[in-house]
Amino acid sequence: MQYLVIAYDNEGALDKRMENRPAHVEGTQKLMAEGKIISACALIEDDKMVGSSVLTNFENDDEFDAWLSNEPYVKGGVWNMEEIQIVPVKVMPKA
Repeated sequence: MQYLVIAYDNEGALDKRMENRPAHVEGTQKLMAEGKIISACALIEDDKMVGSSVLTNFENDDEFDAWLSNEPYVKGGVWNMEEIQIVPVKVMPKA
């Protein structure tokens, strides 16, 4: 299942973001190596990180849900889960 996740941070979450960033980066890079995350980007406004976008490629919704519920930015209260956008997508195959 391929999804585009657009998650803005909770108000005043920059300190939480920086605290949880090492675990987020480590987990994301591992999943990128496995092909489960295609890309991940920080959303920037006024030269500050304010959220994330993640393009995923999990086998099924259960695997996606397990990742999301254990994502350090979710568990650490960084991402605003009330306004998160999860959009089904189909990534164009590489030539």
